[in-house]
Amino acid sequence: MQYMIQDFSSRAKLPFTGDKSEFTSYELDLEDVAPVVMGYVTEEIRHKMEEDDWLIVFEYEDIKSMFDPIIERIIKMTQVQLDNSRETCSAMFLVGGFGQSKYLQKRIKQEFQHRVKNISVPINPIAAISRGAALYGLSMMNSAFDLDRMSSLKFVINERVLKYTYGFEINPEWKDGDPIERRRRNGLIDKFRCMAQRGTVVKPNQEFTSVVKPAFSNQEFINFPIYYTTEYRAQYCDEIGMKLLGKLRISLPDVHLGKDRHILFALKFGQMEITATAKNKLNGQNYQTTFKLDI
Repeated sequence: MQYMIQDFSSRAKLPFTGDKSEFTSYELDLEDVAPVVMGYVTEEIRHKMEEDDWLIVFEYEDIKSMFDPIIERIIKMTQVQLDNSRETCSAMFLVGGFGQSKYLQKRIKQEFQHRVKNISVPINPIAAISRGAALYGLSMMNSAFDLDRMSSLKFVINERVLKYTYGFEINPEWKDGDPIERRRRNGLIDKFRCMAQRGTVVKPNQEFTSVVKPAFSNQEFINFPIYYTTEYRAQYCDEIGMKLLGKLRISLPDVHLGKDRHILFALKFGQMEITATAKNKLNGQNYQTTFKLDI
């Protein structure tokens, strides 16, 4: 199986550019590439494969249909990350095994060249991440100054008391007891969900989490407007003293699952900043943005 995958990757996946005029069909000869597979097929399949001389032919549309759903998801995720960025992105690097794909490189450049000035693929992108991590670690080992500085930073702030209450806006269904004037036409109501209350003692990088679900079955995105206030208990995001810290927008695929898509939202209080993250618990996609922490 691994040999078949490697053959497909080198002869079909990586050379595919998306240009039909450049495409030549990819032929997978099972007798040559993976003859052991022939012993595991049913009689019905065996008869058909023998008629085709154990040859599987992939045409242009076959290969393209494998790429497009994945690439569309990558493009959507990238769009969300760029939208969440508070500064202009100056460079984008395609790394990892799929970063070698000519078709992915072409689509990414078509979609984002107007927003990102430099889009490039490093040499040997499949090893770029692990190599970069190793080089960074070695540079830290070779710099006594940096090591001393990092060690001292660990003890600059042992814990802090929050001077604000932090949370985000949610949109649950309106229920009896909620103010009638706040009921929206779609039957929902906008509320403030507290994540960390004013006066709470937090340690560096302590995280506060909350699980949310989409308000609508066909929802493709979720926005997390993050607010803070000096009030200990707040119910609504338009109350006096409530201020918008920022927003985190995430893509929400798998619409066919309706509302049964759980997102783990978190606020982490670091040394000098607040990090907001959202993780799609279904497919593992992660999103994050940072804000300055008002000490």
